[in-house]
Amino acid sequence: MTRVAAVDCGTNSIRLLVADVHPETGELVDLDRRMTVVRLGQGVDRTGRLAPEALERTFAACREYAAVIAEHGAERIRFVATSASRDAENRDDFVRGVLDILGVEPEVITGDQEAAFSFTGATKELPGQDSFLVVDIGGGSTEFVVGDDRVRAARSVDIGCVRLTERHLVRDGGAVLDPPTPAAIAAIRADIEAALDLAERTVPLREPRTLVGLAGSVTTVAAIALGLETYDSAAIHHSRVPYERVKEITDHLLAATHAERAEIPVMHPGRVDVIGAGALVLLAIMERTGAQEVVVSEHDILDGIAFGCALDGS
Repeated sequence: MTRVAAVDCGTNSIRLLVADVHPETGELVDLDRRMTVVRLGQGVDRTGRLAPEALERTFAACREYAAVIAEHGAERIRFVATSASRDAENRDDFVRGVLDILGVEPEVITGDQEAAFSFTGATKELPGQDSFLVVDIGGGSTEFVVGDDRVRAARSVDIGCVRLTERHLVRDGGAVLDPPTPAAIAAIRADIEAALDLAERTVPLREPRTLVGLAGSVTTVAAIALGLETYDSAAIHHSRVPYERVKEITDHLLAATHAERAEIPVMHPGRVDVIGAGALVLLAIMERTGAQEVVVSEHDILDGIAFGCALDGS
């Protein structure tokens, strides 16, 4: 077993996994798994730059993670940065900060690389299926991956819960529409449908038998569907949420006020304003593909990064 630390820094959150990994068998044993909402992508869609306060929130989380990694004595560290840092003009500031704190340079990966990591992490424990469509709904982008024992096709498109919220639900003063207007919801839906059209040019979204959903928007919808009072990763992992329940939850989230969404027991404070857009992405995907249910995975890009770190030594 190789002890590795994997960090996934996305548009909305930064996550850490410290695990013992067997490179040959694929066995992965969690030692520490945690997530911090840092909103690194705050304003990127509008300004093209990472905001100073967003960088500081991210660096604060990195300092916390550095202590955890040292405590567990990880042999290798791999830091992967996704959508927000790909888009930012000042991403060199981000790279220097991470290198100073963690001693490794973040890999600003492409959408296709992101998709491959997500597929590996999500499907390694799902044997016996003919084919999968893995969707990773992030803050700035959504990855679509089709495969069976390996990736057959992948595409990343620029729809994510933070990007769509900032584009259509944030007023000039910074306040979020509360609740969203029908016109705003229609505008979000139009962006999603256009992105699905784009993804479908290269990824056969309707062919796979099993839809697997990843990341915070999907797991939050699953937690609500399960009626959880507190977030329970074990209960959520590999749960199945039918289309009718996803639609019911999405409609409720889009009609609710900020206060009403915040009162949902399993709602992370950092997701209160963006969950409606994220749930709508999931719903639109299920409608486009005809999926009757989504299999929810707690194992995703982070696990794929850890497997890669153990295998290639990076």
